[in-house]
Amino acid sequence: MNATAVGTVGQSRGWAFWLCVAVLVAATCDISYATGFSYLRSGVPPSRILQSVASGVLGRDAFQGGAPAAALGLVLHYVNAFLIAAIFFFAASRVPSIVRNPIVTGPIYGLIVYLVMNFVVIPMSRIGVVPHPPLIIRATEIPVHMFLIGLPIAVAARNAFVRA
Repeated sequence: MNATAVGTVGQSRGWAFWLCVAVLVAATCDISYATGFSYLRSGVPPSRILQSVASGVLGRDAFQGGAPAAALGLVLHYVNAFLIAAIFFFAASRVPSIVRNPIVTGPIYGLIVYLVMNFVVIPMSRIGVVPHPPLIIRATEIPVHMFLIGLPIAVAARNAFVRA
């Protein structure tokens, strides 16, 4: 018999706590990567990256909005991370097997998140036409989504739903 049992939301160990952990870890890792990599690679200040997030709802006006637009971008970034984590947690509560091996399912989910964000969400937002990034950027963005976003979310979900 398997040593672990997977519970549903009602049977879980503080799933809301673990959802918050997933959001904080994944969003903080992602924005740290985005701001740090952009600054080191091109000297782009972190506020500009946050304004680019805000441009998803404000369009080009976000780049004229200064600190308020950057603050909105940070809030939107964490809201987006909440939605991404909540989707995984919802799926984990319905399909318990996806949290049994988070080292596999987390990176797969991170890759799915990357694809959906870049090929569905961003094109549908007010950001406008985004040029295809150089290969070096894609080569770093994909593992970041897999291991710094998907993996922490899956591990947190496992902690929330799997009982010893």
